[in-house]
Formats: sequence, C-alpha cells, structure tokens
Amino acid sequence: MLSMTGYGRGEYKQGGVELTVEIKTVNNRYLDVSVKSPRIFAAHEDSVRGIVREKLTRGHADIFVSCSDKRERDKVLNLDESAARAYVDAARKISALFPEISNDVTVTSVMRFPDVLKTEDAACADDELVAAMISALAAALESLNGMRKIEGEKLKRDMLSRMDVIEKAVGEIESRAPLVVDAYREKLEAKMKKILESVEPDEARLLTEVALFADKCNIDEELTRLRSHISQFREICKDDIVGRKLDFLVQEFNREANTICSKSNDLEVTRLGLALKNEIEKVREQVQNVE
Repeated sequence: MLSMTGYGRGEYKQGGVELTVEIKTVNNRYLDVSVKSPRIFAAHEDSVRGIVREKLTRGHADIFVSCSDKRERDKVLNLDESAARAYVDAARKISALFPEISNDVTVTSVMRFPDVLKTEDAACADDELVAAMISALAAALESLNGMRKIEGEKLKRDMLSRMDVIEKAVGEIESRAPLVVDAYREKLEAKMKKILESVEPDEARLLTEVALFADKCNIDEELTRLRSHISQFREICKDDIVGRKLDFLVQEFNREANTICSKSNDLEVTRLGLALKNEIEKVREQVQNVE
C-alpha cells in the first residue's frame, strides 16, 4: 500500500553539471503533475510528466528542477548593431551641441553600453543535460516511493485496526438485534393489557403486529453485507494500488450503517450504529490518503 503524500530528491553531479530534482506529492482524486524547471527544459516537461505517470496513479505532484551548468564552452557574443549605432549617433549629436566637451567615445566604450553585446544562452538543454535530468528524476521518484511505502504501511495498520473495531461493533449489533423484537413484544403486550384492562389481548393480532415489526427492523442482510465488506477490505489491503477500490468499498460500508440506523427501533442498536458510522468515517478519511 502506498500513501499519496511524500517527498523525494534526486541529484546529478558530473562533468560540471549539477542538477537537482525534487518531488512533493499530496492528496488528489486524480493524478495531476506540475513541473517547474529552467526555461531550457521547457521542451522536455511533457516527457517528465510521462515518466512520473509511470510511477504514480493518483495525487498532485509538484516537480522542481534546478540546474547549474559549469562546463567549459566557448561563449558566443551577439552584436546589436542598431543599439550600437544609436549610441554613436547620440554621442555625435552631443559633441556637436557642446564642442567644448571632448568626445572620448571609443569602440571599447561602445561595447560596454547596455544591450550592445549579449551573451548567447542555450535555447534548450543538450543531450547531456537531458540525460542528467532524467537520472535525477529517477532517483527522486525512487526516494519518493520509498517514503510513500513507509507511510502507506502505517495507514494500512491503522485502517486494519479500525476494521477490527468495526467487526466488533457488527458482532455487538448482531447479538442485540434478536432481543429488539422480544422487547417490542413485551412492551406491546403490556400496553394492550393496560388499555384493555381485564380483557385478554388477541394473541393472533399480537403476533401479527410483532411479525410486522420484526420484518420492518430486520437488519440481517445489512449485517451480512458488512461482514463481507470487512473481508474484502482486508483482502484489498494486500495490494499496492488500492485507493479507488477502498474508496468505493467505504461508501458501501456507510450505506449499510445508515440503513441499520434508519431501521433501528432500539436505543442500544442506534448507539452501536452511530459508533459504527464514526469508525467508518475515520477509515474513509484515511483512504483519502492512499494511492
């Protein structure tokens, strides 16, 4: 079992390239991948998302790529001729307006003016940088999934312990349910005797009323389905990717618990049913953290 929440970091340091990939994941119903990287990697962001989708199926993942390229390479300078011409023309006009001021404009001084010379930056990452990013990404994903597995095992133990509590509550409801009909019959019989006083109540009518009540509040099917759901839950927890299955199953748990509470005509069954719903809700909250 894997948690949807985790953090992973991968690094690549070789040949003057220092590249780091960090991944942070949080809960999300579907898989959503956000990539924040230097501009030179913009063309490769879809590839990054594809690699991540091979390792994750649900959750929101933020991926951060940072890179320092210290490789020795020839620098290329681009001359902006229009900017240089504009500076020289402006200097000549100023010199004409103020002849008493010496004109000290030289080629070297023009080269220092802003925007005249620009260093050419790489428009996109070369093969070595792309390979470095993929290597760091793989290491970050491995680190992330290691953390998610540890967290997932903790979630699994917690949910299975709560499943034991739910099973116990179901057993208590099963023990109490048959007594509800007997208690209703006693109350109904006592009430009829009080109303009719000395007249003996009609036994057939009494049995009919009790049978109708028993049918109305019968929860055998709901209890049977709950036990089946408990068994399925434990079996599903043996797999790695279980989030959607457990999410659906917990909805079924809630449906059965709601039906038990709505059919209940007994304070003790209602109390146990509410305790059951409370435990199911705790499981539901934990399922939202599972991939």
